[in-house]
Amino acid sequence: MGSVLVTVEYNRPVARGRRLFGGIVPYGKEWNPGADAASTIGFSGDVELEDRPVPKGTYSIWAIPGPEEWTFVLSHAAKVFHEPYPGGKDALRLSLRPETGPHMETLGFYFPMVDADSALLYLHWGETVVPIRMRAGAGRADRGGPRHNED
Repeated sequence: MGSVLVTVEYNRPVARGRRLFGGIVPYGKEWNPGADAASTIGFSGDVELEDRPVPKGTYSIWAIPGPEEWTFVLSHAAKVFHEPYPGGKDALRLSLRPETGPHMETLGFYFPMVDADSALLYLHWGETVVPIRMRAGAGRADRGGPRHNED
């Protein structure tokens, strides 16, 4: 994504026919999308997630799933186990709308769209897909690029 390297590190839990969200992952509770060590995302430069600035660095990834809305959380506590949630160390919280997609048996983070200065990251497990828009260089005057989940 431009001159910014984005790195996502995670372990992949498996659905195994279980009800995922609202089941083994309760609605309304902090959850680390992964297994074992907390999933992390690192940025080699400043970025924006959903038009909110995020300084370069590495963050653990957390989410609070809901049937109609998810809270996506980046935490300064990057080197932690996948539970418990490291309260009080949030770097960013975003409200996102989940979408429905094809079944994915193992949890995945992937980029279905990347261009010169922006990208779209998907958190995808089961039939739930949570899109997160990002852009290189937080604070840029240029507001072009992909738009997703906007009213």
